[in-house]
Amino acid sequence: MDGHRWYAIQTTAGHENKVRSLIQRRIEQDPRPAEERPIRQALVPTQEVVEIKNGKKVTVERKIYPGYVLVEMVMNQETLHTINSIQGVIKFVGHERFPQPLRPEEVNRLLGIAEEVEEEPKEEIPFMVGQAVEITEGPFSDFSGTVEEVYPDKGKVRVSVSLFGRPTSVELDYLQLRGY
Repeated sequence: MDGHRWYAIQTTAGHENKVRSLIQRRIEQDPRPAEERPIRQALVPTQEVVEIKNGKKVTVERKIYPGYVLVEMVMNQETLHTINSIQGVIKFVGHERFPQPLRPEEVNRLLGIAEEVEEEPKEEIPFMVGQAVEITEGPFSDFSGTVEEVYPDKGKVRVSVSLFGRPTSVELDYLQLRGY
């Protein structure tokens, strides 16, 4: 183990990418060879999600931890001072004045998110179980119902509608629904 660990830094909300690029610039200005630099890299973990904008599916990149930047570095007075002096950095995450490194499994999960995202953006279905919805298209359009189940992996929602006075479950694409 060469002493490089991942740390989370709290930043001013909305300035995560600015802080990341300022840290990156400091790393690049370090005259030491790359393998000897105490600060290796900074990143803002993001994942792609599908949102609905004006009735269309749009893939957007969303920060997993808004207000935080992760940095891989050796913790010492020099690096602590370097990071804390960067504009937009509030503080390291940890106990009082001692930054806590992230556990390896947390790091793997975060970095894993960054890598596996490229496969398939997750759809974010804006409905919850028990929510009243109106069906906007398809054979049940203009019916109202209640969400019984949400299937994020399929982009479907099971809705209970009243057909001839009896509750009936129908599975619909979430784009066919509008919440109240």
